[in-house]
Amino acid sequence: MSEDEQGTAMGDRVTAALPEALGKAPLAYENPAFLNGADGRLIRIMAEYLEPLARFRREQIQDTVVFFGSARFRGREEADHALELLENTGSTEPAPSHEQPASIPEIVEGTATDLQRKRAVAAVEMARYYEDARRLSHMLTTWAKQIPSRRHRFVVTSGGGPGIMEAANRGAWEAGGKTIGLNILLPFEQAPNPYITPSLNFEFHYFFMRKLWFAYLSKALVVFPGGFGTLDEMFEILTLTQTQKLAKKITVVIYGSDYWKKVFNLQVLVDTGAISPKDIELFQFADTPEQAFEMLRKGLTENYLAVEAAAGKQATAAVAAATASKELMAGWTLEDFLGPDLAKTAK
Repeated sequence: MSEDEQGTAMGDRVTAALPEALGKAPLAYENPAFLNGADGRLIRIMAEYLEPLARFRREQIQDTVVFFGSARFRGREEADHALELLENTGSTEPAPSHEQPASIPEIVEGTATDLQRKRAVAAVEMARYYEDARRLSHMLTTWAKQIPSRRHRFVVTSGGGPGIMEAANRGAWEAGGKTIGLNILLPFEQAPNPYITPSLNFEFHYFFMRKLWFAYLSKALVVFPGGFGTLDEMFEILTLTQTQKLAKKITVVIYGSDYWKKVFNLQVLVDTGAISPKDIELFQFADTPEQAFEMLRKGLTENYLAVEAAAGKQATAAVAAATASKELMAGWTLEDFLGPDLAKTAK
């Protein structure tokens, strides 16, 4: 292009309409395309650590007791403890009718399938576990509220959904205590149960960040009958305890020995050398709320409350001794204390 042609083209651009004024670019931390994309993943992970941490500090939560258990059953009517099976773990939608526990008329009329009959029997048992979790949570919260502390101790925590999780939060709520729900974002609808303290209602995107918060503050774990999720959480905590990756002692109570001894036989692992015989001592079985509560109270008292009380006494004694020594030596010189000869060498 010649110089004349270049000049003509430049003149055309000058006389053409100017581009519209640009709006402000979004701030990086307000840019949803960035935050929700692959490049923002690290920020999302950090947010699921820092935001719960800030809330726990604000709500003065010192430590927790975590309840695990099945989310696939929920209370239908408290009066008769009838339950319905949910479509998915934590779902608010009921499962198809052919998967629901059989009703008494269906059993009498012979229209119930074998699966429905088995689930009808299981529904009665699961109703008991729901009520047991509710009662145990109430007992634990009532006791923990009486512990003299500036912060809330041994706060009942669950996965935030229905079933055993709801029962745990419900018992704590009925006892007048704070209670935590660590919910998880799933492909199907999952709503937090209504008994969670609103300021302690969490929802996580990342399973591993949710797991971190289950383990990080917990001083005890109660495992009620459940499925894959319950097994996953239980064995993860047991593995962390076994490998001493938890910098604390944790009391693990497995509730419902009849159920769990049908699900797994850990003695086989001992007999084959897969685990040590002492690994069986990492947990205890309980079959009543009262029995489980005594295990929790004993473990929490011996591992934490008694240790803290002893440390407090030592600190008080040290302060008192330091104060007394200052009073006794008030006005003394180094020479008065050591004598003239030693005082010279000390200098």
